[in-house]
Amino acid sequence: MKLKKNLSIFLTAFSLLILTIGVSACSDDTPEIDKPGQENPDDGNGEEGDKEENYISELNLISFDKKTGEDEYQVTVKYALDEHISEAKLAISSSQSNDATIEGLINGSIEGYAVYGDGELTLPFDNSNPAGSYSVVMATFIESEYYNDYHVVFYWDGEVADIPSSDDLEDNTVVVYYNEEEATVVASSNIAEYISATISGAQVTLTQSGDVNDAIGEITYILNGGSSNGSFILEGSYKSTIMLNGLSLTNKSGAAIDIQNGKRIKVKLADGSFNSLTDGADGNQKASLYCKGHLEFSGSGSLNVVGNTAHAISAKEYIEIKKSEITVTKAVKDGINCNQYFLMESGTINISGTGDDGIQVSYKDDTDREAEDTGTLTINGGSLNISVTADAAKALKADNDIIVAGGTINANVSGNGIWDSEKSKTKASACLGADNNIEISGGSLILSAKGSGGKGISCDNEFNFSGGNLNISTSGGMLVYSNGSLNHNYTGNTDRIDSDMKSSPKGIKADGNITISGGDIYVKTTGNGAEGIESKSELTVDDGKITIRAKDDGINSSGNMYIKGGILDVISTGNDGLDSNKNLYISGGVTMAFGASGPECGLDANDEQGYSVYFTGGYVLAAGGRNSVPKNSNSTQPYITANFTLTAGSEVSVGSGDKTLHTFTIPSDYGSSSNGSRAGGGPGGNGGPGGNNSGNLLISAEGMVSGSSYTIKSGSSSTTATAK
Repeated sequence: MKLKKNLSIFLTAFSLLILTIGVSACSDDTPEIDKPGQENPDDGNGEEGDKEENYISELNLISFDKKTGEDEYQVTVKYALDEHISEAKLAISSSQSNDATIEGLINGSIEGYAVYGDGELTLPFDNSNPAGSYSVVMATFIESEYYNDYHVVFYWDGEVADIPSSDDLEDNTVVVYYNEEEATVVASSNIAEYISATISGAQVTLTQSGDVNDAIGEITYILNGGSSNGSFILEGSYKSTIMLNGLSLTNKSGAAIDIQNGKRIKVKLADGSFNSLTDGADGNQKASLYCKGHLEFSGSGSLNVVGNTAHAISAKEYIEIKKSEITVTKAVKDGINCNQYFLMESGTINISGTGDDGIQVSYKDDTDREAEDTGTLTINGGSLNISVTADAAKALKADNDIIVAGGTINANVSGNGIWDSEKSKTKASACLGADNNIEISGGSLILSAKGSGGKGISCDNEFNFSGGNLNISTSGGMLVYSNGSLNHNYTGNTDRIDSDMKSSPKGIKADGNITISGGDIYVKTTGNGAEGIESKSELTVDDGKITIRAKDDGINSSGNMYIKGGILDVISTGNDGLDSNKNLYISGGVTMAFGASGPECGLDANDEQGYSVYFTGGYVLAAGGRNSVPKNSNSTQPYITANFTLTAGSEVSVGSGDKTLHTFTIPSDYGSSSNGSRAGGGPGGNGGPGGNNSGNLLISAEGMVSGSSYTIKSGSSSTTATAK
């Protein structure tokens, strides 16, 4: 059976078999190649050639494209060489067709054609490559669109030669070679006395002597090869570096890598290397990759991790990431779990398939904390792509603060909320969840929450946004716990339900103050009771652009609300645009707030409790049922009210005579789903109904004079009102 056109191949499994192999000439025309340890032959100038020894640092199938003929495909394999391979096979097979192979000598790349069933191609050897021994890679690729069992394998088909001796290694180096059922450890001569090795099959335990100190220097452990039943355990008390240089390691009974060293451990992913770690499902390990100390990832290689018992990656202390690409495809608990702090400067993190949070940071100690034990999660750069499906889970979770200063975050949470019996309260999922503050000063964040009560951002203290781009969407319903059962889409009035018994879906929720002083925020919520932005304390907007499309209140604050600058475009289809449970102060910026009909309105201060709205500057257009209006002389900027029909996408100007004070552009999505005083109503917000006024439209603009007449115009429609 023929393969389909335009194959899309991606890497789904990578098994790396490191062998030190002898070489042989493939034909009489090929020069004889020396084995390791031999001198090179005369180089043609009467002098002995210089011997070079290197290692493969990259091997990647980069293309498999149809070029000519019905069954003919071109294959290209590119990699970086230290030592070369004299002869290898590239085998292509599928249950839908006969096997075919390409046999060729390696000189930096293989390029050739294979005809399924009987095609075979031998490629020439590049004589410029140095002699030596060679690392060998086995890589499995699965074609996703057509045949799940289609694969391409690059493998060695030669003889095994001697493994390099201690004298061949650089100082302070230990190399571990995994060859499926066995492993070999070689330590450089200068530090061999400080390393004790215990090897059982491919289970390797290395103990670094306590005598290793600053005088001896840091030791680097290089892990190569692969095993489906192997592990690496490192014990010691002095800082170390572990380099993963094409490692595929699965431990059926415990952690793949277990670092029992409480000091700083650098994990370097060799540039261009592909590495994978998988632990057993029935062990008691804390993670597939565990460190008793702190981990610092570096290097531009990639690492895939599967955690079948608990976390995928875990450190008892902090974790830092620079340049590396880390992918977690499964974890019974968290994708990445650490204490003290988590810091990402650059690189890429992909996390999915977790049973709990994507990344969780906890305090190491409950009391007497060290200075670095901050419980803070910081993103300064790089790219994070996190998808979490567990109920009440967080994509990013911190015991203290979450700080985002740069980079790109794409986070999706889809789990429903739960009843937390220990704390006797509901608990919902969130893309970013912090037990203290969340601060965003840069970067790009795209956050999506789909479960009941789910939130884009949730923090137990303050939320501060000063820069960057934030896009949040939530689609979950109202979560209510009643009579021992959960309702994930409660549609009744929740005003008299205790806050611990319910969880509302929200774009941004902060128990403390919210301050927005720059950047761009877009929030869309569609579920029942879903507010755009809510502060349980005070809310201040100093600058920035804020766009809200909410089912419930667009922006809500339990304390005073201050609009001092920025551009606000807020539409609520079922409640108030801006809803302050105390006073609402507007002193600058441009505010357009649209509420629903009836008591719901564009601007809602808590008039019932004696609070008011105050205009002292800026430009305001509010549409809805009964907008709150100023009650005393402390509101120094006049306003007008009128009955006026607004049309989506139209321009609405206000002025006197030939002087236009301001022109507002009505949002293009205003109307069919949100139509000011004509929109569908909903349950009343906690701020109470707005104050009485004589029309559904309120406008306040700088330059207005009390008692003067102003004309509102939109297209051919106009009306006149007197400023109060």
